[in-house]
Order: sequence, then C-alpha cells, then structure tokens
Amino acid sequence: MATTSLPLDESVIKALQGVTTATLTTVLLKHGLRNVWLRGTRPLSPGQPRLVGRAFTLRFVPAREDLATPASWGSPISTRAAIEDMPAGCIAVVGALGVTDAGIFGDILCARLRKRGVAGLVTDGVVRDVAGVLGTGLPVWCQGAAAPASVAGLTFVGWQEPIDCGGVAVFPNDVIVVDQDGAVLIPAAMLDEVIAASVEQERLEGWIMQEVERGMPLPGLYPPNDENKARYKAWTEGEGADR
Repeated sequence: MATTSLPLDESVIKALQGVTTATLTTVLLKHGLRNVWLRGTRPLSPGQPRLVGRAFTLRFVPAREDLATPASWGSPISTRAAIEDMPAGCIAVVGALGVTDAGIFGDILCARLRKRGVAGLVTDGVVRDVAGVLGTGLPVWCQGAAAPASVAGLTFVGWQEPIDCGGVAVFPNDVIVVDQDGAVLIPAAMLDEVIAASVEQERLEGWIMQEVERGMPLPGLYPPNDENKARYKAWTEGEGADR
C-alpha cells in the first residue's frame, strides 16, 4: 500500500534553502550517517536552484519482456498514474537502478510534473527528449539523456514505497535537498536536529571564510580549536571578537 505523502512546513524549506548539500553531508556524518548522497544525481542544466522537498518515490526493476511494453504505460500501475498522485511541492525521486540507456521520463511527463507543481525530478537514471524536458522548466537531476524509452531497460512497479536511488535507501517523506553538487537525503525522523545543526554549521563556516579572507592560517581555524571557538562565540554574540 502506497504511503501517504506529507506536507513540508514552509519554515523547514526556508531554513534548508540556506544550507548546501556539502554542509548537510558533513552534519549527517557527525550524526553517524555516511550514505546519504544519491550517486549519479547531477543537474541536467547549469544554474538550477537549490530545492527542498519531501521525497515522492517511484521504483523501477529490471525489464521483463512480458511486462515492460508500451501497453504498460496505460496500466493502473504506471508512471502516468504515479504522477497524478504527486502533491505540489514534492520532489519526485526515481530509483532506476543506474540504468543509462533507457529514459525514465520524457518531455510530456515532465510537463505534467511541472503542471502539478512538483518541485523537481531526481533520479539515478536518465531522461529522454532532453530538449523538450529542458523546455518544460522542470529542474531535473539525473545521469544525462538517452533516446530509448524506459521499457527498453526497465519495468515500473510502484510508487510511495522504499527505493534504492543512487545506492541510498530512500523512504517516502524523507526530505531531499538538491543543488549543484547533487541530491542529499535527510531521514524524516532526524529533520529537526539536522536543521538546527546545519544552520549553525553554515554560520560557522561563513565566519571561517571571513577569517580565511583576512589571511588567517587554517590550522586551528578549520576545524576551530578552543581559542577560535571562543572567538567565534564572541562574534555570534556580538561582543566584538578580535576581527
């Protein structure tokens, strides 16, 4: 049974839009999670915005000739049906087994995603009709493009269930943050603590960058030793640390 998609609070989106995926991987590493970066999820077009949204998952398995046919596109279990279940603001995360010679979505499906208000598409596979996909304006992260349709190498089997995307276990309603470095997963249950730690990490690194621009050497600064931790604390409190 498909998992119900949950909304994501605007305050969460606003907070995470100011956090890079690089910072998130560092914070999640400190929380014991190493495998959170979805391999193969590269921006299809340069300059795509950083996105934050709940994962709406879709799962493919290897193609089986009796199931992976053009007729399957009209089945009740199809990518078309899954799209109609997607709420506005979600990020479609598609597990495609890393297959790069069969496009999971083309321009028409991406146009429908855009029309439904889906924030973006993330997959470890590829898309087809790439010029048309770009023309829809839908932000896409993938491994590139291929002309053959999905049924040339994959069978679609369901949505809103746990998937493997880029070697990462993605569950429905996990939070995805995606930028020019790719896609990172935040487990839904860890969201609040990761946000707090990530916002603070970004603030700290902003201060460190200012110090680097001033000519400060890196040892003891990045990561900060006790002396620099004290200087940073004074700076955050507005007490006029040695600048």
